[in-house]
Amino acid sequence: MVSSSTTVPRSGVYYFSQGWKLVTLPGIRRFVILPLLVNIVLMGGAFWWLFTQLDAWIPSLMSHVPDWLQWLSYLLWPIAVISVLLVFGYFFSTLANWIAAPFNGLLAEQLEARLTGATPPDTGILGIMKDVPRIMKREWQKLAWYLPRAIVLLILYFIPGIAQTIAPVLWFLFSAWMLAIQYCDYPFDNHKVPFKTMRAALRTQKVANMQFGALTSLFTMIPVLNLFIMPVAVCGATAMWVDCWRAKHALWK
Repeated sequence: MVSSSTTVPRSGVYYFSQGWKLVTLPGIRRFVILPLLVNIVLMGGAFWWLFTQLDAWIPSLMSHVPDWLQWLSYLLWPIAVISVLLVFGYFFSTLANWIAAPFNGLLAEQLEARLTGATPPDTGILGIMKDVPRIMKREWQKLAWYLPRAIVLLILYFIPGIAQTIAPVLWFLFSAWMLAIQYCDYPFDNHKVPFKTMRAALRTQKVANMQFGALTSLFTMIPVLNLFIMPVAVCGATAMWVDCWRAKHALWK
């Protein structure tokens, strides 16, 4: 288990698996409750509604497949389902993270303190209230970075042939990177590391972050498991921060 900032960085798979263990630590579980409740209510309701609509959406999407690709329809149908789940899952995951951002930041802060033995500067509800404007400003920065790129990729879904083949792959890769940014940013932001600096730091561990983001994206699509993914991803990303970047960027020791 991660315990110090001198630990050798490991794979994104390792940190994702650590997230599932870290959410159960004594003293950490109480900080998991609010992010977990937000995710259960929002993702649970959203995916229940989605699965009631898939029977209508997928045939409509498949109707746009050009004739020269009809022979691949048995492969394109599951790709179409995955495409809908990817876009839908990422959208509602982003919304859930917006709502739970202050609580995710608190969870990351408390877990970092537990892993390192350091003392954070502010804790509790008063600390959250004071930091809400800064936290929400950071969420807007992430949204401003994300939206133009997402719009370009979504346009690909309106191009026959590409919509059912290339677009889902590109969207999955983009979602993986964006989810790595989303969750790794909580500990970075707790130390007031600028958004641009944070993205540059993540690029130094690009493979690990893509692995971490890809697993997070996959679990976001899986019913039941996706209800728990938010606090798990926050904990896994915080463990990665402690190992990979804390020594260089920590504001409080």
